[in-house]
Amino acid sequence: MKALSFEENEVLFGSDPTEGIVAVEPIGEDAVRLFFRSEDRLEFRDEPFTPFILLEDEKLLQDFKKPCDFKPLSSINEYKILALFESWLDCTKARAHLSKTTRIPPSSSEAPYLFLSDPVHQFLLLTGKTLFKGLNFRDLHRLALDIETATAPGYAFSNPSRQEDRILSVALMDNRGNEEVLFATEYGEREMLEALGARIKSLDPDVLEGHNLFNFDLEYIVTRARMQGVKLQWGRDGSEPRIRRSRFSVAERVIDYTRMEIFGRHVVDTLFLLQYYDIVARELESYALKAAARHFGLAAPDRTYIDPEEIQWYYENKPEDLKQYNLDDVRETLALSELLSYPFFLQTRIFPFSYQNIFVRGNATKINALFIREYLRQRTSVPKPGAAEAFAGGYTDVFRHGVVRPVISCDVASLYPSILISNNLKPQADTLEVFLPLLRDLRNFRMEAKKRALKADDSHQKDYYEALQQTFKILINSFYGYLGTRLHNFADPHLAGEVTRRGREIIGQMVNWLRKENCEPIEIDTDGIYFVPPPRVRTDEEAQALVERLSESLPSGIEVEMAGKYQAMFSYKKKNYALLDDEGQVTIKGSGLRSRGMEKYLREFLSSMIRLLLQGKEEKIQSLFTDYLDRLEQHQMGISWFAKTETLTESLETYREKVTAKKRNPAATYELALASGRPYRAGDQVSYYVTGRAKRVRVYENSKLTSDYDPNNPDENVAYYQAKLHDLLKKFQKFLPGKLV
Repeated sequence: MKALSFEENEVLFGSDPTEGIVAVEPIGEDAVRLFFRSEDRLEFRDEPFTPFILLEDEKLLQDFKKPCDFKPLSSINEYKILALFESWLDCTKARAHLSKTTRIPPSSSEAPYLFLSDPVHQFLLLTGKTLFKGLNFRDLHRLALDIETATAPGYAFSNPSRQEDRILSVALMDNRGNEEVLFATEYGEREMLEALGARIKSLDPDVLEGHNLFNFDLEYIVTRARMQGVKLQWGRDGSEPRIRRSRFSVAERVIDYTRMEIFGRHVVDTLFLLQYYDIVARELESYALKAAARHFGLAAPDRTYIDPEEIQWYYENKPEDLKQYNLDDVRETLALSELLSYPFFLQTRIFPFSYQNIFVRGNATKINALFIREYLRQRTSVPKPGAAEAFAGGYTDVFRHGVVRPVISCDVASLYPSILISNNLKPQADTLEVFLPLLRDLRNFRMEAKKRALKADDSHQKDYYEALQQTFKILINSFYGYLGTRLHNFADPHLAGEVTRRGREIIGQMVNWLRKENCEPIEIDTDGIYFVPPPRVRTDEEAQALVERLSESLPSGIEVEMAGKYQAMFSYKKKNYALLDDEGQVTIKGSGLRSRGMEKYLREFLSSMIRLLLQGKEEKIQSLFTDYLDRLEQHQMGISWFAKTETLTESLETYREKVTAKKRNPAATYELALASGRPYRAGDQVSYYVTGRAKRVRVYENSKLTSDYDPNNPDENVAYYQAKLHDLLKKFQKFLPGKLV
């Protein structure tokens, strides 16, 4: 199969075609070290590094005492001077000077200067280089790490700062067949940590991987190494890791974590990968490694499972089982990363960031970097971010509730990007006209990659093209989202508002056309419509022909595709519905029908009830309801069915301060986390269940950690959980036969 020329697009992939770069690191103040991989060989070379700041006027640095070279940039945008410095130290001193003299910090959109705080990012922007060009994902040398730890008697969780607690086992496994367990019966803790450093040095991985690696394994290792007087010389130059507190956002979640940077290597936490995956999928009940491995079918049939509370017992009585358990953890970590990392690997070829930073940079920030890189390449001035501006969103509506049948769904292929392209709409500040050509190329590339994925015979090629088209899809859809963002240089909220206005008009035209064809619209969701076809449309071919005629009725450049044909649809409310396809599969969409905030027994009951509704078996719902009440009464549900797992969105210190100041109410997750003595942080998850006897209780005063549940002496609050089932059913009473509650 002929190779595609994606990477010949210099705007998208950078102008420098250098292949094989696996890492870039600053050395000294005026150079960077590039690490190259060619099969099993690793080489490096040093290149000069010229840091920069973009300025509105070179007079801003007229009193700055260090030498700098001012390069005027063409065009009319605000940042029209490129100031180049001899060293990174001089650049950071210039930033401090500008912040002091203008009294505007570099983080402000009002700053008359633009300073980028990551030297590697600066180097990649100015040179047009990117990592991983010419490499396959399997070419990266990836090493997974996992530790098992002891917990002192009387404590629920292991604490690395407690002298009695310690590391019992370290499992290592890479994608080249190497595996090993460093075990406390064979090593003292100091010797184990030294051996771990020696293995990392000898195996020399490009990427270190783990699950909850930042906030548990690495923190634990760093603390114990400090106590044992061991230097973790894990860098490719023999340096110790650089550690700092950091945070990033995954949709509505803010994740606090202890960031570790290792010279010449990247650190990837598969916990982050799961959270990114679940933004779209919304199907994971837990972000725990074992639950994720089972969900994706990655767990081996003979996988060893050990209750965390029994780690010490297995260490003392069945050490070989503990070793296997530890190895199974790293095996699943590698497999999970193999499954979910590929799009981020491909993004690293495109964007001027390190692989590790690709995971924690938002899509708008990545797209902004593409524009800045091209404007710098063409020595063209860069605009300041504009002011925030509110604008109306997409068209969503629901015309009918309850069960309807049959149903066809259709949607506009990339509605907002198609509007931008077909109407030649671009951000006002894009004087080089980078936006539209890049968007067109991305769309064409995605279409070609989809074709290649379908035709590919080789599994690696198929995976490559599928990941590539998914990466392009994310980028395409992010272009519109970028327009409405704040604090980005080429954003244009006014244009974003115009695009959504035209989008609403197009969807309105589609609704009117369908009604004229005797179709009944059921639901509209921004770029798609669910509708009941007229009686004359029965076959898939007739449905496809109807959608094609709908597409032909719309403006040039706007294409409608048939997304599905279903036996029945349950329409609950906006963006909340369920579908039954011809194979009997049920798909449920919307947090009102499928919320991770619900306990499992409520989700399973609701899913079963909806299936009965879609199948026309409403009369069986009463017995389903009674069965769930009885199972709760008889304690026949395991802890996983009624426990809740919630994510801490702020630190325990912040929570305590807010509760004291009466700025928020107490919450079970935080109260249990505080009582546990474990150093929970924002982004951590806490699983708990409700105790007591009354159906109305203060949950934060009547709850326990899931790990404290004793199935031989069940103490879950039956009345509370039965009342929640009644309350759930009441929400759907109008769709049900008779009165069930």
